[in-house]
Amino acid sequence: MPIIAMTREMGSKGKDVAMGLAERMNMPIVHHNLVEHDISERLHVSESDVHRHLEGKTSLLERWRFPGNALANMTACEVFELAENGNVIIRGWGSTQLLHSVDHVLCVRVFAPMEQRIVTLMDRLEIEDESFARKEIITNDTAHGQLLKRMIHGDWQNPELYDLVINTSRVSIEESVDLIEHTMQLPSFQETSSSQGLLRKLRN
Repeated sequence: MPIIAMTREMGSKGKDVAMGLAERMNMPIVHHNLVEHDISERLHVSESDVHRHLEGKTSLLERWRFPGNALANMTACEVFELAENGNVIIRGWGSTQLLHSVDHVLCVRVFAPMEQRIVTLMDRLEIEDESFARKEIITNDTAHGQLLKRMIHGDWQNPELYDLVINTSRVSIEESVDLIEHTMQLPSFQETSSSQGLLRKLRN
């Protein structure tokens, strides 16, 4: 069953690509709230506490509630479990870092130049303040990078993590979906007993 791991970059139109792909291939998209919900149940804490901790907004006292690397381990466990079930699009959560070694997982980065991302964000927020949009994107990128370093010690911008990189300033949403769908059909990304075994090993 197909498994697609994607990065999430504000203003890159990655969300649009994921939604188009989900509709085309009849695949669910895993959003952050689903992962946070499952982690909160496993750790017996509130979803808001999990979200705050992942975003680095917890106090020292609150951080004591999360033993050791429990949250990082739970996040990885959730990603591996979702992947093992198959037929899913996982956006963010370090999924490309965690799953790039599994042959039948297609790791995709959807990006756009900063100026294009600013225009996209301004359109979506219906604002004309370019400096505000730029600041929001930089803040989001920084927070995302820090989160992954805390959780899995990874660099989401490392090109070695991706099988396919799509620039939405040059490729339309529909064309992006076409590219991903076509790539998923290549022999290199078909599920094998070996790739299944590696995924089970990673989960355990």
